[in-house]
Amino acid sequence: MIIVFLILVACIAWTAWCFWRILPLPVWGKWLFTALYVASFLLIFPHFMLGDRMPMGLAVATYEIGTSWMIFFLYALIIFAVLSLGRLVHLVPASFLKDSVAGSCTVLGILAVLLVYGGVHYHHKYREPIDIQTDKPLELPLTIVLASDLHVGYHNRKAELSRWVDLINAEKPDLVLFAGDIVDGALRPAREGRYAEEFRRLDAPVYACLGNHEYIAGENGSESFYADAGIHLLRDAAVDTCGIRIVGRDDRSNRNRAALGSLVPADSLFTLLLDHQPYHLEEAEAAGIDFQFSGHTHHGQIWPGNWLTDAMYEKAFGPHQRGKTRYYVSSGLGIWGGKFRIGTRSEYIVLTLHN
Repeated sequence: MIIVFLILVACIAWTAWCFWRILPLPVWGKWLFTALYVASFLLIFPHFMLGDRMPMGLAVATYEIGTSWMIFFLYALIIFAVLSLGRLVHLVPASFLKDSVAGSCTVLGILAVLLVYGGVHYHHKYREPIDIQTDKPLELPLTIVLASDLHVGYHNRKAELSRWVDLINAEKPDLVLFAGDIVDGALRPAREGRYAEEFRRLDAPVYACLGNHEYIAGENGSESFYADAGIHLLRDAAVDTCGIRIVGRDDRSNRNRAALGSLVPADSLFTLLLDHQPYHLEEAEAAGIDFQFSGHTHHGQIWPGNWLTDAMYEKAFGPHQRGKTRYYVSSGLGIWGGKFRIGTRSEYIVLTLHN
């Protein structure tokens, strides 16, 4: 961890030095930009150490600025790395990287385009339809809306949650299922902002499992918030409703969670599993699960993070199948941190289940 932190500090220092060199500003202007650049990064620390004790407006601002800076920094690092490589192979002239109007406009212009696009793209919520025909008996065809990783809190505020509830209600679902990380890292904004009121507007029974962020926020407090919001929490539990069985696993943050096989009786009901983190997909296949819905990965949130999650998981995003078990790993309706989607998407799933 110390080595990772030192590498991060070195990368921040290098990108700050690259900005110092390329910006055609007087020395005081370079110092001002450098100070703002470093200060934006440092805002992350007071928020995560003191956020719940800050005035709400300040807590929101430090979260938004600090986490958005991380995206700015990542792409600045990539751009300067490419330009430096171009300089080494004599494709980029030295003058382009020092006190350069053209170089500064190019770098800042690319960053601006990426962040504007990423912000607009994040706020567009994709509707992903899935149609499953099953031989197992159903009382009626069902429309089920599934979503994961809402991360409501200091950044995804009540007004945004209200828009999401309207999108879900417009589908006229029979059931609404959330695969964890409904809350972000703190319960304070959800409680003080009365976010539970919005969840209670959902026009269908709502079931959910816990995610790792409910553990970060405090699983007991998260469980209480679920109850206030009218969300039926399935924590290593199953419920039969609308002619199907819904199984919700506790998050793997609980190392003593029940084995999946112990939660699934052997009968003919169509069984849908909510398991926040998509590890060990073979367990659902072995347990005879018909459909597993997971989230957690965010599909990396922004490129090239999706390359990393694709390498880490058997399936990091989208539909999948093992034997007779079907899966969908969602990139999430909301997001942690800066509200940008580049190379990934925000989505909710509309599952039509019929014979």
